[in-house]
Amino acid sequence: MSSSSTPIPVRVIHPHAEPPAGLPIVELPMSAIDRRRVRRLVEAPDGLVLALELPTGTILHPGQLLHHDAEAAYIVSAADEDVLIVRPRDLAEAARVGHLIGNMHRDIHAIGNDIVALADDVLAERLARAGVMCERARRPFHGRAPGEHSH
Repeated sequence: MSSSSTPIPVRVIHPHAEPPAGLPIVELPMSAIDRRRVRRLVEAPDGLVLALELPTGTILHPGQLLHHDAEAAYIVSAADEDVLIVRPRDLAEAARVGHLIGNMHRDIHAIGNDIVALADDVLAERLARAGVMCERARRPFHGRAPGEHSH
């Protein structure tokens, strides 16, 4: 179990770095919004404190290696968040849902037959008005945070 009273600076992320073989993995659960907050302290479940000092605009992704030492590898993971889950009945409904959510500049995470988006009342209302069934749940969201989209 690692423990450090002095934060360990993290200034560079290697996007495709893998944890060293054989090291235990310590997950650092972060919300989609937290994965954009790259100048802050992060305390790992084992007590290790990382001082994120990454360049503005850096976006962390689930599975990314932030740090490793002789005892463990510290990996970004997606924290449980309030989400809306849509299970489209057919391809046409899936396309309508994608269009509706995209027009609101929200991101989705498609997994299996599920379309998952960060929950908010406006989105839930618009989906209901469009006749689309959705459910609220709390689970990891692997998509991008609001405001982090591209065309």
